[in-house]
Amino acid sequence: MIQRIQSVYILLAELFIVLLFAFPLADIAANGEIYLFKATGVFKGTEEIISGLPLMAFLGIIIALHLAVLFSYKKRVRQIRLLVFTIILMLGLFGLFYYFAYASFDEQTIAFKVAVAFPLAAIILDFLAIRAIGRDEALVRSMDRIR
Repeated sequence: MIQRIQSVYILLAELFIVLLFAFPLADIAANGEIYLFKATGVFKGTEEIISGLPLMAFLGIIIALHLAVLFSYKKRVRQIRLLVFTIILMLGLFGLFYYFAYASFDEQTIAFKVAVAFPLAAIILDFLAIRAIGRDEALVRSMDRIR
């Protein structure tokens, strides 16, 4: 399972998504105050202003799908479908980033952090995993024709 390159891609993509919980996503300056946007919500100091429950649910689903893909290594077509669905969810994650950053406050200035690019890196790694799984599937089908 882990000796395949697509497993490494999937593990790295999952690591990027898990790291979203550890790093802040943005600093929001609104109403003369600084707010910290994290995966768990928007905070003013230690006080939670906006709950990040939808964002955490999205991240939890993406992490669970990555684990499902990782452990269904014998079913390559299912892996490809789940990875495509995961990519769609990560694109939706950018929509949630936009909602939490821009729709939450009036007249705000936002400074995004490096962690916002983690889902993009995970999308690229998932795409590379899909290509590698497709190559494996083509190889297995070609071997079946020879027999």
